Amino acid sequence: MTVSLADRLASATAALGPLAQVQRPLADLCTYRVGGPAALFVEANSVATLETVRDVVAEFDLPVLSVGRGSNLLVADSGFDGLVVRLGNDFAGIEVPSADEVAAARTDGGSVRVVAGGAALLPVVARRTVAAGLAGFAWAVGVPGSVGGAVRMNAGGHGADMADSLGEVSVFDLRHGGPEPWSAEALRLGYRHSALEPHHLVLAAAIDLEPGDPESLATELSDIVAWRRANQPGGSNAGSVFANPDGDSAGRLIDAAGLKGFRIGTAEVSTKHANFIQADPDGSADDVAAVMAHVRAVIAERHGIELRIENHLRPATDPDEWTRP
Repeated sequence: MTVSLADRLASATAALGPLAQVQRPLADLCTYRVGGPAALFVEANSVATLETVRDVVAEFDLPVLSVGRGSNLLVADSGFDGLVVRLGNDFAGIEVPSADEVAAARTDGGSVRVVAGGAALLPVVARRTVAAGLAGFAWAVGVPGSVGGAVRMNAGGHGADMADSLGEVSVFDLRHGGPEPWSAEALRLGYRHSALEPHHLVLAAAIDLEPGDPESLATELSDIVAWRRANQPGGSNAGSVFANPDGDSAGRLIDAAGLKGFRIGTAEVSTKHANFIQADPDGSADDVAAVMAHVRAVIAERHGIELRIENHLRPATDPDEWTRP
């Protein structure tokens, strides 16, 4: 006899006990600040907790989704009808080489390794590496995501991305595995893409950087922060919505189509940067998705280009496919 998802979730709730939160709102965990709840939610601060979650997922065949800082995620108003897992602060550590190690690498012309937990914030890692006199990660100061999420989507900006400096990562498979080392090659990093699936959690990542001039690095970091403030909107959004097509800019195409300020309900194309969609306070995720769909349709009609959505979209069902509006 087939057991319904509702019954499986109920059994999983009992099995997880105090680890699980039921119908946990996800809007406050996503930078759009909209969307529905997770049927079950676990914040994990140890590998032991992740192993318990993995066993429950396997036993009850649950849809599962890993979430970082939600800076590239849109969850439907109906929520996610499965188990959402997020790494807690115990996975946010950052190990930066000592001044002596950096000095030795400067003399030898080599690189040094920074190890950051999957829950570590990219701007924090960027500032820590710049403070240590290390070049190659200042670009991340303007990306409001976690290291784990950045690995998953090969985040980048200002002419650089994770693939430029990423070494080995530790990945936990929430379906049938445990902590395993993945090489950068195994991740198959591409433009805003990797081989990681929704059931994979990045526990830690090694980032290989080279010594640089501390004063120049500090200036670079400040310039990036100033550029972001001047050119990108604040408020509730998830950064660039569409990947740039080859040889062009998604923002330019959307702007040229006259779509800045286009609105459906509680969501609109930013008037400051056309590749951003803003959600109103207490707005609707479905409105955001509807604006995405309209923009894609207009650009396809006027320019013959099918824009690819960078944001990861999650409906209440069908958790194993990226759903595009």
